[in-house]
Amino acid sequence: MAKHLLLSDVDDIVMRALEKRAKEHRWSVEEEAKDMLAELLKRPERRPFGEVLASMPYVGEDDDFSARRT
Repeated sequence: MAKHLLLSDVDDIVMRALEKRAKEHRWSVEEEAKDMLAELLKRPERRPFGEVLASMPYVGEDDDFSARRT
């Protein structure tokens, strides 16, 4: 079922930028706003760098991966 979203008191600068983007894509302002929201919300959630590092599995010591010299 389709849902409706009504935005009020949108800043003039934001509205002009949205209208410009819509015109560039040859879309309505509504379609541009829906596309932008969908793109933003489909992105993976950003995680702190330390959390990403901590989640990496242990794969051995540096010496285990030394390049062979011929």
